[in-house]
Amino acid sequence: MFSADLLANAVVAGVLLGGFYAAVALGLAIVFGQLDIVNIAHPAFVIVGAYIAYILNSRFGFDPVLVGIAAAPLFFVAGVLLYRIYFLAFESTGQESLSGLAFFFGVMFIIEVVLILIYGVDYRLVQADYIGKSWNIGFVDFPLRMLVPFAVSVTLTGAVYLYLTRTFMGRAIQAVAQDRGALQLMGANPVRIKQWAFGLGIATAAIAGSLLIVIGPVEPSVGRLYIGRAFAIVVLGGMGSIPGMFAAALILGIVESLVSTFAGPSWAPAVAFGILALTLALRPAGLFGRA
Repeated sequence: MFSADLLANAVVAGVLLGGFYAAVALGLAIVFGQLDIVNIAHPAFVIVGAYIAYILNSRFGFDPVLVGIAAAPLFFVAGVLLYRIYFLAFESTGQESLSGLAFFFGVMFIIEVVLILIYGVDYRLVQADYIGKSWNIGFVDFPLRMLVPFAVSVTLTGAVYLYLTRTFMGRAIQAVAQDRGALQLMGANPVRIKQWAFGLGIATAAIAGSLLIVIGPVEPSVGRLYIGRAFAIVVLGGMGSIPGMFAAALILGIVESLVSTFAGPSWAPAVAFGILALTLALRPAGLFGRA
């Protein structure tokens, strides 16, 4: 049954959900959107971040979000090493298209299997003071387990955007995405820049994982649910556009929330990806990409 309060709560829930989607897709906006590397293992690193938050929260009581932030440098190093392997095995030999895709699929599969062998398939969750509480403004509810991840995601997205647009290395990352040859003529090493960018993308997965387990319990294979969504957000927002990615994430979150509320949750993915297909048919560069 339709009502104004139900509509308002659905929109608010969609905005908060979209903010979380932006945190998941942020790393792909760099790695896939700007470097053109199809890292389908990115959501698997998000799950690793969630499990690290779970381990330190359950054993020592650390706040899961702070754990994700603290783990980001380790994920950055892991991303740099992973790119070096990818570059030496595939990119340097010109086999990055199909073989590289298979490589990242293998990485995703290995991560998932290792987590299953260690922790099984049971769902894991964390404890924090803000989980289970909510703010109420009139008839609109703001659950803190969604509001906190939204605030962290906005901060993270803004920080990455400023880094890419205001720092030398950030501009170099954008340059290598636009014209690698011109960057080489300027004396820069595209490989080092790309490995730095890849590390940055993986580092965001640590924080996204901590947000995921705040929102709800996780198990090793839940990352598969976000593969299609993350890539859809990056494409819908315009390849490599951080503001576009964030706007696309909000659109996807709101659409899924509205459809789930008024038509049922099973329709949400179909309608959301239908919007993606329609957008790409009318504007192949995405909503915020260059025409």
